[in-house]
Amino acid sequence: MKAIKLHYAVLATLFTSGAALVACNSTTTPPPAAQPAPAAAPVPPPSPFAQDSPLPYNLPPFDKITDADYRPAFEAGMAQQRKEVDAIAHNSAPPSFDNTIVALERSGRELARVNSVFFNLTSSNTSDELDKIQGEVAPKLSIHQDAILLDPLLYARIDQLYRARAGLGLDAESLRLLERYHIQFVRGGAGLSDADKDKLRKLNEELSSLTTQFQQTLLKSTKDGAVVVDQESELDGLAPERIAAAAKAAKDRGLDGKWLIPLQNTTTQPALALLKDRKLRERIYKASIKRGDGGPDDNTVTIAKIVKLRADKAALLGYKNFAAYALEDETAGTPAAVNKMLAELAAGAFANARKDAADLQKLVDAEAKAAHRKSFRLQPWDWAYYAEQLRKKRFDFDEAQVKPYFEVNHVLQDGVFYAAHELYGLSFKERTDLPVYQKDVRVFEVFNEDGTPLALFLADYFARDNKQGGAWMNEYISQSRLLGLKPVVVNNLNLPKPPEGQPVLMSFDDVNGMFHEFGHAIHGMFSNVQYPLFAGTATPPDFVEYPSQYNEMWSHDPQVLAHYAKHYQTGAPMPKELLDKVLAARKFDAGFTTGEYLSAAILDQSWHQIRADQAPAAAGVMAFEAAALKSNHIDYDLVPPRYHTPYFAHIFSNGYAAGYYAYIWSDVLAKDTEHWMNTHGGLKRANGDLLRAKVLSRGFSADPTALFVDFYGKPPEVGPLLEARGLTAGKKK
Repeated sequence: MKAIKLHYAVLATLFTSGAALVACNSTTTPPPAAQPAPAAAPVPPPSPFAQDSPLPYNLPPFDKITDADYRPAFEAGMAQQRKEVDAIAHNSAPPSFDNTIVALERSGRELARVNSVFFNLTSSNTSDELDKIQGEVAPKLSIHQDAILLDPLLYARIDQLYRARAGLGLDAESLRLLERYHIQFVRGGAGLSDADKDKLRKLNEELSSLTTQFQQTLLKSTKDGAVVVDQESELDGLAPERIAAAAKAAKDRGLDGKWLIPLQNTTTQPALALLKDRKLRERIYKASIKRGDGGPDDNTVTIAKIVKLRADKAALLGYKNFAAYALEDETAGTPAAVNKMLAELAAGAFANARKDAADLQKLVDAEAKAAHRKSFRLQPWDWAYYAEQLRKKRFDFDEAQVKPYFEVNHVLQDGVFYAAHELYGLSFKERTDLPVYQKDVRVFEVFNEDGTPLALFLADYFARDNKQGGAWMNEYISQSRLLGLKPVVVNNLNLPKPPEGQPVLMSFDDVNGMFHEFGHAIHGMFSNVQYPLFAGTATPPDFVEYPSQYNEMWSHDPQVLAHYAKHYQTGAPMPKELLDKVLAARKFDAGFTTGEYLSAAILDQSWHQIRADQAPAAAGVMAFEAAALKSNHIDYDLVPPRYHTPYFAHIFSNGYAAGYYAYIWSDVLAKDTEHWMNTHGGLKRANGDLLRAKVLSRGFSADPTALFVDFYGKPPEVGPLLEARGLTAGKKK
């Protein structure tokens, strides 16, 4: 997952650019002459955010930043940007591209610096104090953003330039920048009446607070939902390193002598594929789906409010529903286009899932018969376990055989970095001399083939109680020629950290996730644009997942796999017979994995294609979900949504509202690109250089569909996606 890009100039879409918090300096009466002058107040140390960092690539000085720095930096940054924007809006000179649009792109640098650090850390390394600050500052930033987007004088200057754009003699990227500013201001409510602007401000402020509240409650409910195991025998099926990690996780929480299974962000938990104890599987599954639904960590009240307020906002801006508002500025364009694609894919996915369920039930029955006991009906907490048994039966291997060949550093250095070197000529040098925000974070300097410096890459791969679930990429510094900035990007995973001295062995799904997130990192690092607004991954969600999903192809490319899939103890390559089985099994269980994703994507659309008067109260949130799944013919209990509503962070806190479909939409482009690569020689520099030049370096500086067509040579085709997922039978004639 790519965390939604925080744009630090005026057009922030999530947390940035907020209302002026003007510091007022009170004057004091001089003391009487007879009184001694008071001691001078101590001069506070300079803020670490006041200037660009002196470190390489402007890496934030993590070792000098304290929690006490954030509040004053936010206030100073917002006040500074508001002053800069006021000067632009009240400029007596006629509006020009430089004195209006470029000036806006240059504004808010201090706010950019504090934003990038703070909101990255609230996702990856938060604390009670950071959560408290976030709750205070999020609505203020929303007010600040609205103060800019709803400024009538500023909008008048932008609108005047927009209307005269044909005669301004702008280059293509500059013209697009002007057009995008105009679009964002219109979509931000610049054309509303004063009364409606006031309504919009209140809606945005409340939504900002609620999405923050959802995020923090979900982190707490995920932590609280971890399953405590009393007897090691219950963990039969887990590899020794996983059992050791569970013991360490329990000890870290003061539960010596016990084992802890932390929850990941998805409905289905990784341990379910391995644990033989059916009662424990059921406990873990039910703990997962209960998150945020009632109790002290309830999220349903927050969700009900968010959904209604988003519908109110869409109506205020003149849209039928929030999905219509959101999708207008996406590649997909309309809810109808998204609904059609999701419905067509769901038919094939669930047909395959039902066939697979019948095979799994036969396996359950056969196992019961062999053990001379009564069989049972397959349940959601059984699917992953018996799917793993079926995979063993069909392909004659299991995860325990494969994981010793996927040690984390080998995968990173000899897999991810190797593919990037072969395809793009990149090289990587680990830097241990630079400060990090957490001891497990690694820093790599990235160089082009000619030795010129390109970027810094941060790798934060281990799970922590104060880290949100899942995997994502974000940027501490976004590239811009205008500002003279090179990228600093970070990848986050949530691998269980074993005890000291034990190897970190990955499942193939984890390996694929590492390649996925590095695809986002490549997109950010290759950015070569003039303006911050267009840098790197600042594209619509249904395009931003394309480079990452395409990069997954190298995880299973035979040449790359042979280079990194080596036994962590002996260095021996994975035997060809096992490697062939791993590759052959790639389409296995595609009905389930595609079905659970599509259920979540359709659920997202259901929540955002309703009017405010159709939004349920908190007590009706789960009933709404059930009705949405049933009406779309995807209410299949064995294939639950990848995220149930109360822990669907993508759409309620991570900026993918009405946009979770983006993964499948982008995957069409990704599988087309994989097909193109395979028919043009695969892993070679000419192919990488072309993709870099046509797509990966361009950010949002041109229309995304046009960029793809320029590379691929024709519009996207769905065939390679259907083939890759084993869903060809589900394709409508």
